Amino acid sequence: MKPLVQGGPWPVPRGDGDACRIDRQALRPGGPASERPGARPANFLRRLLLASALLALSGCSTLGHWGQAAGGHLAVTRAARPVDDWLADPATPPALAARLKLSQQMRDFATTQLALPDNNSYRRYADIGRTAVVWNVIAAPEFGFQLKTWCYPLMGCAGYQGWFDHDEAQRHADALKVEGWEVQVQAIPAYSTLGWSRWLGGDPLLNTFIRYPEGELAAMIFHELAHQRVYASDDTGFNEAYASAVELLGAREWLATKPEALAAFETGRARRARFQALAREGRERLKAVYTGPAEARPEGKAAVLADLRERAPREAPGYEAWFQRANNASFAILSAYDELVPAFERLFEHEGRDWVRFHAAVERLVPLSREERRATLRSLAGGTPNEADPAPRQTR
Repeated sequence: MKPLVQGGPWPVPRGDGDACRIDRQALRPGGPASERPGARPANFLRRLLLASALLALSGCSTLGHWGQAAGGHLAVTRAARPVDDWLADPATPPALAARLKLSQQMRDFATTQLALPDNNSYRRYADIGRTAVVWNVIAAPEFGFQLKTWCYPLMGCAGYQGWFDHDEAQRHADALKVEGWEVQVQAIPAYSTLGWSRWLGGDPLLNTFIRYPEGELAAMIFHELAHQRVYASDDTGFNEAYASAVELLGAREWLATKPEALAAFETGRARRARFQALAREGRERLKAVYTGPAEARPEGKAAVLADLRERAPREAPGYEAWFQRANNASFAILSAYDELVPAFERLFEHEGRDWVRFHAAVERLVPLSREERRATLRSLAGGTPNEADPAPRQTR
């Protein structure tokens, strides 16, 4: 989400037991733990505790949050069954079976053609009975784009915090609003555990995205696997831009022999690019307002947002709702996903469009500081990309 890492922005501690509450009635159990690969009952407690730390939904502080992280992810994994089991089940709807078969072809392609990890992620499927798997809480100041960050065991910091329960996410968002933050709660269809949950069967395919158009389904799978391939523990913008570049370039390769599906994918991406252009323009205008006189900021901000809302139906059709509710948190998280993508695309070309060389080149950037990574990418892109995710200052 893409910490638990998300698939894109188009998408918590509580000390009491309610923090662990999830809607188990909405989940379809995948059978007893002893019937699933890697789920040995004797090790269940140890693995539960490990998951609570490594899933990195936790904010490092309360057992309540550890409980919701572990409980939420384990509920998803318990609902998952191997794709082959779904295909062998006569009760599986034909349309779903077709999508599952397609997903496995994409999964094989990811490993053989894109040099992405060869493991058990996306070899199982779960219908969790809801339209999002987690909800991200994102926060930024009233007059700035510095994302509030949360830090997680072993995996560093990220500019969002995920919840498996929408009401809990909203409750936390409301508390941040009282503190003066501008907040968004985003529904997220998929996430990556960065490979830490292989012993639980890996990250599963979900009903939240399995029916996406072919190009977008491929993009989702490639994006999440990219997070397992390369991850910098201190740099949301770097991680998300890399995965976004992999999803775009990889989906185009997957669709290269499917002209109709490729055309549909490119049409959708062109529409998204128009949206991103308008949002980027708005962000730059707001940045100018925020660096101006303090007394002029409220009025200037309101004028920019009103103008964006008025222009959205013409310049970014389909994204009107985003602009209606947009605030600094919206602009800040969006930039984390797109500002550095052109630089990664240029790096891919620089490495001869060779996926093994490309991933290796990205891995070599991970030990560098944030500033050194951006300087290297900037030199490849031939420009000066905006800081997608400034160094964390507000942590929790």
